[in-house]
Amino acid sequence: MVTGASSGIGEATARRLAADGWRCVLVARREDRLRALASELGGEAAVCDVGSRAVVDACAAAILARHPRIDLLVNNAGMPARPTYLEAELELVERVLAVNYFGGVWMTRALLPGLRAGAAGRQHAGRHAHVVNIASVAGTVAFARSGPYVAAKHAQVAFSRQLRVALSGSGISVHTVLPGFVETEGFPQAELRGRRATRWLVTTADHVAAAIVDAVAKERAEVTVPWFPYRFVSALAGVLPQAVAGMARAGMEPPAAGGRER
Repeated sequence: MVTGASSGIGEATARRLAADGWRCVLVARREDRLRALASELGGEAAVCDVGSRAVVDACAAAILARHPRIDLLVNNAGMPARPTYLEAELELVERVLAVNYFGGVWMTRALLPGLRAGAAGRQHAGRHAHVVNIASVAGTVAFARSGPYVAAKHAQVAFSRQLRVALSGSGISVHTVLPGFVETEGFPQAELRGRRATRWLVTTADHVAAAIVDAVAKERAEVTVPWFPYRFVSALAGVLPQAVAGMARAGMEPPAAGGRER
């Protein structure tokens, strides 16, 4: 299952998984694009707003009724939010938290019986079921702008890391993927691409999708894409948070995993 699959990182991941022989259930809100992609890849479409717990529960129940065993869940659905906490409408703050953080929590909990069945079914081959949470480097650095987005991504990173511990020994592996600046339909990154000094900071959705598939194959717990300079900045933020916060105040928008709300 791949959420936020109608564009960007989600679509690229679905394409890679299908090419590798996975049968994918694609989840997103944009039904027309979702069904077209599912038809092209030989998968299934499930229209779902991950920002609603009731909708997620109903969607997951319908999927489990058809597929009692889930071998892989990619929690990728997300949305941007550019204002600071001083400017953002409180409804936007709630919506971003629901989509970017709670959506993954709700979907994982709802599909847990299927993931446990997937783990049991793969145990004989010494393999695991998998949950991949697509967070962002913004989940490790306190950027001054896009406050609600950054806070939701920090929560998502914490959830993913804690979930890995909670599921240790269960046969379900948890992976955290932290993309830097990604060029997608919703985030064309025109400003960064337009400057020679910064265009190298931007990567592609396909590059992130390749890292997701590699993390699953190699049982990698946490992956930053690309590794440099983002992993270095994340590590520095843990040691010298005030210094990195100062750099962020003077810098750019935080890296966004994906594009528009899906």
